[in-house]
Amino acid sequence: MASQCSQGRMGRNKLIIVDTDILIDAARNVNEALNCLQQIEQRLPAAVSSVTQMELIIGCRNKNELDSLGQFLDRFHIIRLNEQISDTAIDLLKRYRLSHGLLIADALIAATAIVSDLSFASKNQRDYRFIEDLQLLPYPDPFSNNEDQTG
Repeated sequence: MASQCSQGRMGRNKLIIVDTDILIDAARNVNEALNCLQQIEQRLPAAVSSVTQMELIIGCRNKNELDSLGQFLDRFHIIRLNEQISDTAIDLLKRYRLSHGLLIADALIAATAIVSDLSFASKNQRDYRFIEDLQLLPYPDPFSNNEDQTG
């Protein structure tokens, strides 16, 4: 089973959180996503929010897909939600829901990265680029802007 992380600040850049969209594209063998994921995993262990895990489960159409998903997720650290992540997500929604259309799942995933003090990779840059304190990596080349982001 994937390793579980649930509490507090894990220290800057010990992991990189990967958004759901990259994992979906990687599962569909989209080269951009596969290359992005490979670049991330060559630098540091990759992680996903438990919200991403849930989104991927919802996308499974049968038991075989669910089993394959479980095997795929074994390569990632799973960061579970806690009170601090929930509170941060609520603050993000209050700040950005009306002005930028921030969605609940995106707020929870962004809050996971912020609270954990980890960099975050997403294909959907527009969904996150306005969030202060979020260490959003560029896509599809997550280290193109700053070679020392994983520091």
